[in-house]
Amino acid sequence: MSEPPRAAPPAVTVTADALRRFTRDVFVRAGMPEGDAAIVADVLVWADLRGIDTHGVSRIPMYLRLIDDGDLNLRPSIKIRTETAAAVLVDADRAAGPLAMTTATSAAVRLARDAGVGLGLVRATTHTAALGYYTLTAAHEGMAGLALAASGPFMAYHGTRAAGVSTNPVSIAVPGGARGPVVLDMATGVVARGKLVQARKTNQTIPAGWALDRDGNPTTDPQAALIPLPLGGPKGSGLSLLIELITSLLVSNPIIAGALEGAADGHRHRQNGLVLAIDLRRFGDPDLFRSEVDRVIAALKALPRAPGVVEVLMPGERGARALAARSRDGVPLPRAIVDELGGVAARFGLALFPSAS
Repeated sequence: MSEPPRAAPPAVTVTADALRRFTRDVFVRAGMPEGDAAIVADVLVWADLRGIDTHGVSRIPMYLRLIDDGDLNLRPSIKIRTETAAAVLVDADRAAGPLAMTTATSAAVRLARDAGVGLGLVRATTHTAALGYYTLTAAHEGMAGLALAASGPFMAYHGTRAAGVSTNPVSIAVPGGARGPVVLDMATGVVARGKLVQARKTNQTIPAGWALDRDGNPTTDPQAALIPLPLGGPKGSGLSLLIELITSLLVSNPIIAGALEGAADGHRHRQNGLVLAIDLRRFGDPDLFRSEVDRVIAALKALPRAPGVVEVLMPGERGARALAARSRDGVPLPRAIVDELGGVAARFGLALFPSAS
């Protein structure tokens, strides 16, 4: 019988700089070049700063498992296999996802400056981290950005009681005016898988409708929850399937079919991705676009609110506020995550957040 959920102990607050240094040092000790380790650290800590705790430093132990299993290549040979006027195919050679996705984002932005649109396809990477990092990179360059990522089956397909697709995420970001960029970053599941993992580590009860257990039964037990449910039933699972088709199959690196058929390497961790950049200057007045973004946001916020709603929020607004607060006050880490990272620190002979409070 699983242990009953308990009250979480107080979080430990750590500065972003301390988190970046620790994360970088972990991967350097693991064998990653320092420049690559710094990129991975920046992407993971960015997620924590935005309040996307499931995709921040809590992922360090997972990345280390991927390294230990031989799935994450510490010194990949990332190559551009195909390049056209508006698209590139990045062969990531099992690189850490942040390295592959930042490479694709940079290429997409570069191509968009010349062609108006730029597409970066990513073949054979690992966990891509929070996609909003890459779409906001495009938005800060004056472009609209879209990113997708595909991975192995662990979410139920609508109408089944077993894992059939992934919680494949999607992010879209556009530049804004005085309010800043607008960014949507969402999984195709009711929740991202990382939230189930986080709940399991902290032993916090999960809401009904989030997940199934290994036998396909609904559960609110964080220790039993294994299979996330799709967002909106057929909509979420259908969207996830199409992300697999437009990423993995497009780059000739299918994931889902082999895993479901029981192929020898079917359950090996691998991901594929896509980043699209659209240069606003090629299609209209960027300043007008930004002012119209602010205009539609103001109109939406002025609508009558539903009972109990204090404020109408736009996509990414909570994340922007979390970024401001956590950049100033530090990042709160659950004690269970700190303890897990303490084991990582001991493995590599590193100090664990000496300035934490």
